[in-house]
Amino acid sequence: MHSSPLLLEEPIRMVSVLEPSKPSFFPAMTKIVGTLGPKSRSVDIISRCLGAGMSVARLDFSWGDPEYHQETLENLRAAIKRTKKLCAVMLDTMGPELQIVNKTEQPITLEEDTLVVLTPDQNKEASSKLLPLNFSGLSKAIKKGDTIFIGKYLFTGSETASVWLEVNEVNGDDISCLVKNTATLSGPLFTVHVSQIHIDLPSLTDKDKEVIRTWGVRNNIDILSLYTRHAQDICHAREFLSNLGDIKQTHIFAKIENIEGLTNFDGILKEADGIILARGNLGIELPPEKVFLFQKAAIYKCNMAGKPVVVTRVVDSMTDNLRPTRAEATDVANAVLDGSDAILLGAETLRGQYPVETISTVGKICAEAEKVHNQDLYFKKAVKHVGEPMSHLEAIASSAVRAAIKVRASVIICFTSSGRAARLIAKYRPTMPVISVVVPQLKTNQLKWTFTGAFEARQSLIVRGLFPLLADPSHPAESKSGTNESILKVALEHGKAFGIVKPHDRVVVCQKLGDSSVVKIIELED
Repeated sequence: MHSSPLLLEEPIRMVSVLEPSKPSFFPAMTKIVGTLGPKSRSVDIISRCLGAGMSVARLDFSWGDPEYHQETLENLRAAIKRTKKLCAVMLDTMGPELQIVNKTEQPITLEEDTLVVLTPDQNKEASSKLLPLNFSGLSKAIKKGDTIFIGKYLFTGSETASVWLEVNEVNGDDISCLVKNTATLSGPLFTVHVSQIHIDLPSLTDKDKEVIRTWGVRNNIDILSLYTRHAQDICHAREFLSNLGDIKQTHIFAKIENIEGLTNFDGILKEADGIILARGNLGIELPPEKVFLFQKAAIYKCNMAGKPVVVTRVVDSMTDNLRPTRAEATDVANAVLDGSDAILLGAETLRGQYPVETISTVGKICAEAEKVHNQDLYFKKAVKHVGEPMSHLEAIASSAVRAAIKVRASVIICFTSSGRAARLIAKYRPTMPVISVVVPQLKTNQLKWTFTGAFEARQSLIVRGLFPLLADPSHPAESKSGTNESILKVALEHGKAFGIVKPHDRVVVCQKLGDSSVVKIIELED
């Protein structure tokens, strides 16, 4: 392959466009996060979602009570047992979300060119003239002429369910606004978004802390999604988690959804375990024509730092339709070509009519984009970014990927206990799957022995190209290399069963032997 700035600039043969997409065991290397809710919480539907390629389940606490989410989680566990597919759990906190409280739950119609008042007095009843807000500081942060957006949890362009307001005057705590479009708001809560102002509320609200302290700890959550404005937010959350015992291993993903998060992006990336680009909110915060630029810049930074990055709001129209629009399908493919690790589905799986079809459609689009992802160019950039001298681990990881590509290996198998080595290999975006064999470590706190490893295995389910396999801890741990050989056999058997390893294939294995790390290439017999 001669070097070209982008693999896609090489002539794509029409034949490859016309040949049917091949089904494979891994629907795609890019991961899919599905939000579980009313339309996707039965054991049956969750099982089908797992089968279609969902590897992380997101439980969104900006609605629904802990009991409701607990039932959903029990169903997820039953579905995991049934399908034998691993799935990580992401708890999405509510954060400082501004909401209009509609106690009567009657739909409210707002007419264009009329006035409506936003008030912090939540005892008042919501009507087309008055909307009670869950935050008292808005009148101090806002001025005449500012724009306020109110919508149903989902910001789309269909403006009959969402309303734009222009601030007319601020009167004490009350804000009088001009309605810019006729709309009907329905449901108990509507999300309020005000562009480019600082909301003086903590990123982890008391309600969030309560949920994490009780529900999060009880369920050993793998990933916490946190509305983040600066690096401090992550540090505070980590400190909070570290005092909760078991879930101090939980990964914290920073959800970037406003200008403050953008401005402080580099600092946030240093502290966070991963990044979620909340494009719905960002699309209101930024002019629409700027969103793609931010996406490309942010994904590149995450890739070079070797931290997973998740893109949201990709196939909104599949909430009610069986097919995405062409623009959405192209958008998913571009997110993959930009370097996303995972695609996060919200309303599409939460309350959409076609949760399973959405997951499988997104998986198919990702797989097609991965075929033309220019690994060669990407690899050069990553190596150049790391610079020299490279750290020991970085050198091993990049050599493993280079070797696997040169010998056209069908899979890379990496032995890891913390998951870090496997994530570094994935950072170099090999074109073949990486099976990370997580070898459980026996730990004791003087009172009881525990195996670690399940956490680490599940947390890699959000990283592009990483497929964890939990090794059986019952192997005798005395002869380290001996066990690795027997575990390697299991991993290869696994690969054969899934059809990703065939006779005469080459496989690259990355493991630690004593104090040194080795990369070896093995050729399989019949």
